[in-house]
Amino acid sequence: MDQKELKDLMRAFDKSGLSKLKLKDGEFEILFQKGGTYKEPTTVAPTAIQQSVTKTTDLDQEPITDSIVSTEEKEGNFITSPMVGTFYQAPSPGAAAFVKVGDSVKKGSTVAIIEAMKIMNEIEAEFDCKIVEVLVSDGEPVEFDQPLFRVEKL
Repeated sequence: MDQKELKDLMRAFDKSGLSKLKLKDGEFEILFQKGGTYKEPTTVAPTAIQQSVTKTTDLDQEPITDSIVSTEEKEGNFITSPMVGTFYQAPSPGAAAFVKVGDSVKKGSTVAIIEAMKIMNEIEAEFDCKIVEVLVSDGEPVEFDQPLFRVEKL
């Protein structure tokens, strides 16, 4: 699915009376949800391949392809983004971050927020862990399945 098709699908969903829509085609899967929060954080193991990421500041601009180093170099477990959106470390501007490096976190504790389609989605720890590294800056756009935190299982 290209960016134009995704943008058209988002508009159609926004105008529809649906509150939730999940589409799956092979390995591609997307979930749209209105009026609630989506709480399904996932973890990923380090990958052995180098990933190619398409960056763009506006959906109408031409994409710029950029190579990034895989998570293979970073050991441990990760809390990843369950959606595309904007990452926030705190519940509001000026407030303390949900977690910081060195914090121990219980399963189900909120570790961040991702704003998607003007909905604030709380990201929860999937297991008891210790935050080893914060991999994303506050206010930074994130992609589906992008590692947000490197953690150590407790």
